[in-house]
This record gives sequence, C-alpha cells and structure tokens, in this order.
Amino acid sequence: MKTLLVAGARPNFMKIAPIYREAMHYPDVECRIVHTGQHYDQEMSQTFFKDLALPTPHWFLNAGSASQAEQTARIMVAFEEVCIGERPDLVIVVGDVNSTLACSITAKKLGIRVAHVEAGLRSFDLTMPEEINRLVTDSISDDFFVTEESGVANLLREGKSPERVHLVGHVMIDNLLYEVRRLENTDPATFSTRSWKDRPYGFLTLHRPSNVDSAEKFGELASVLRDISTELRLLFPVHPRTRGQMREFGIDLGDNVVLLPPLGFQESLFLWKDARVVLTDSGGLQEETTAMGVPCVTLRDNTERPITVEMGTNVLAGTKKSSILAAYRQAVNGGKAGRVPPLWDGRAAERIWRVLLGRYKGTLSGDWPTISR
Repeated sequence: MKTLLVAGARPNFMKIAPIYREAMHYPDVECRIVHTGQHYDQEMSQTFFKDLALPTPHWFLNAGSASQAEQTARIMVAFEEVCIGERPDLVIVVGDVNSTLACSITAKKLGIRVAHVEAGLRSFDLTMPEEINRLVTDSISDDFFVTEESGVANLLREGKSPERVHLVGHVMIDNLLYEVRRLENTDPATFSTRSWKDRPYGFLTLHRPSNVDSAEKFGELASVLRDISTELRLLFPVHPRTRGQMREFGIDLGDNVVLLPPLGFQESLFLWKDARVVLTDSGGLQEETTAMGVPCVTLRDNTERPITVEMGTNVLAGTKKSSILAAYRQAVNGGKAGRVPPLWDGRAAERIWRVLLGRYKGTLSGDWPTISR
C-alpha cells in the first residue's frame, strides 16, 4: 500500500513520526514523507529528523511563507505533481495547518483516499484559520482518526459514518512518550538552557495571531506576564513571528521573562516538564502537559481540546488580565487534579495502521481518473 504522509509545520512532524516509525513494521506498506515547506527554518535540519527517527523527507515542496490563499495554492499545485508521479493509494494528513487542507483537497480531486489524523477537534471559532482547515478537511476525508471523545461526537453530529470514525488516542502523545524515554538517557549538559533550572520557573509559549497580531491584545498579555514574572521567573522560547511583533509594537516583558531562541523538541521538553506552570496558546502543549501532569494555563478564550480541561491539568484562562492571574494562581497553588485521557498510552499509531490495513489492504486498486493538464 503506497502512502504519502504529509507534514507542513514543526508540530506536524511530531505527529507523523510515530506513524512513519510504525509503518516500518509492515512490509506491505510503502510510506513516503512529503514536507510541504509551509514552515521552514534552518533548525529543521537532518539532526531534527534523526531525533524523531525520521528520514530526510522524500519530497520537499518549498511552499514558503505567504498569505493564506497564496500558500495554500502553492502547496496544492506542487502536491498535485507529487501525486501524479507517485500515484499513492492513500494520503495521510495530520492536524489543522494549511498543508492539511491543501493536500486533502488535492488528493480528493485526484480520486485518492484521505485519512485525517487528529480529526473532529472543534473550537467553534471561525475567526481561527485552523478551525476552517479542520472543518474543510473533515468534510472530504475518508477515515477520521480521533484523539478524544469530543471529536467523535463532533464528527457524528456532522453526519460522518460511524464506521469511518476511529477513536485511537493521540500520536502526539506517542511521540511525547518516545521522547521522554530518550530524554532519560540524555546528559543534561547537552542543553544550553540547563542553567535556567537552578530555581523555580514557569514556561511560556505565545504565537497565535489572535494574541500577537494586535498591539492592544499583546500589550494586555504583556502586562499580566510582567506581573506574573515578579512572582515566578518565566522562560520564553520566542517564535520568530512573535519576536517580530514584539519589535513592531514595542513590547517589553521585563527582566524576569527570559527570552530564549526557538528550541528543539527535546530541549523544550527538558524545560517544561519540570516547570511550576506552563502558560501557552499552543494546542499541542495543552495535550502534552495533560499527559505529563504539568499545570497548564491556556491563554485563549476557547479550546478545540476540551478533554485537557475536563480531565487534564489545563485551565482555560481567557485573554484578560484578571482571569489569567486567577488561573495562574490556581495553577501554582496546588493546581487541579488531572487524569490522562483514555488511549493516550503511546499506541495510537499502532491502532491507526491496524485500521488502515484492515480496511484497505487488498482493496486499493490505484484506479486513477484522467487528469487534464
């Protein structure tokens, strides 16, 4: 079974890594990695792929940064050429970035089956580009691999066939547990940030356009982060886009917010796993902190990952100063008791391939439509 496994941004590679590693156990599966180049930086080097036990991607589409429409169009044009050349039986997309949307649409128009991993998540906020990507991808996918019960409920409510909806756990947690095991055998001296662990700290990430693209919104967040940092030093690996907005808006976070460069997955994990609290607007960190039992304060008004609030350690704080301070104080003063959601056990990729092989092995024919050029 020839499969194209699509990733476009750094978090996507964390998600495809367990799927690719698991595929290597099946001689009948030929799995090729497509890197769309939606997000590309020099840090995504051979070392990065080696750490994830991934080969250099078989295809690099070099989409680059652009407007939502231009970037999506570039990916679609380039991915169509790959599909015509490779003639895959199946395309697997993960998450909710522009690459997810672009490659699922392209594949379906070529008559190729699409499997969406991390399907069914909903924020119900159409101002978020990711929500549009999720909705469109799920409207045309053939199989839906779901991380939590809310995703199953959303897909069934939207009319998806129950036999196509599979609650399998979370490949992001597969990768997290894999990296935790690796970290146990890693010398801390290899991390340049080890000196920052000499006393208690919080860990901060901030990158969503809704938080950093408005001078007023970013300014209010900066104010509360300065206040928090007078009580607890914050370590902040700054996303390049966020750093640019800080310069443009003149954002000053104060001396107790330590600005770090973007970190690799291992070094980031090395820091946040021992933090008193994680403050973030990232979807992935909401889940990873839940899996590790680390208090998390989400700097957003909604979340497409409600299980992290319902079962996990995550508190949805909103974006106003008073609510963020209240959530922070709740987190550092004992936090909330959290549990690990069902099937977040490091075996999601195994379940995904069990479903795919059971459903498609021997049935995928490679019948291709005529494509006019």
